[in-house]
Amino acid sequence: MQKYRFHYSLNLNHFKPLIVFLHGFMGNLDEFDGVIKLLSDDFSYLTIDLPGHGKTLLLGEDEDYQMEYTALAIIQLLDELKISQCFLLGYSMGGRLGLYLTLNFPQRFIQVILLSASPGLTTDTERLARRQSDRQIARKLRECGEKSSFANFLNHWYNQPIFGNLKSHPRYPEILASRLKNHPEELAKSLDFMGTGQQPSLWEPLKNNHVPLLLLVGEADEKFVSIGLQMHRQCQYSHIKIISQAAHSIHWENTMEVVENIQAFLGRVSGQSPP
Repeated sequence: MQKYRFHYSLNLNHFKPLIVFLHGFMGNLDEFDGVIKLLSDDFSYLTIDLPGHGKTLLLGEDEDYQMEYTALAIIQLLDELKISQCFLLGYSMGGRLGLYLTLNFPQRFIQVILLSASPGLTTDTERLARRQSDRQIARKLRECGEKSSFANFLNHWYNQPIFGNLKSHPRYPEILASRLKNHPEELAKSLDFMGTGQQPSLWEPLKNNHVPLLLLVGEADEKFVSIGLQMHRQCQYSHIKIISQAAHSIHWENTMEVVENIQAFLGRVSGQSPP
């Protein structure tokens, strides 16, 4: 039985290199529409609803939401689509997954961009505390029986300091509408099995990474600026750029600066054949 029925969107031009986009927690394949619009002249793209999000169906066990199984399933999807190598971009949860893919399948990814991402937690104590916190959030998600209560949950979620002034951003209603396409119970499962407290620490493997990394973090996201700088020190094949006028959701808050950094990192590749 096929465990993963991925909902995805593939826009493929064989004369344009391909970027795979991995969204963050509570996102979906629409997450990067603004970024893709500005990159589509030079790149093909594949966007995916990750397990627990959007219209992707997981028909296996709850454990199949875990990062290592999800990563294997994405590699299998790339194989089915005959994508042997590509660029990779991941945001937040999708960035954690993207880093796991990079470190475990380095031959598949030419260059990788991580937005507001982390290699995970370093100690068992930290992971245990995070799992306890995530279980409380998952419980609240499961209590969102109606769309109105889910909307209230989301409005409370974006009050967190990590998101800065996102709720005052002109695109916040668009963000909220996108998040409301998800199902709270499925989000809770994703948090239970692929939350930061569940994933293996990637700090040590990061030292041996040879795939070029671009780390993008928002200037108002102090936590991830610190994590990004530490990642940069750990990995000699990394570059870090701090995005102005943005907190955690940099691709929403300052799309143009994010795109400019992506273009500079990947180079102007229009007209080249994909690897």
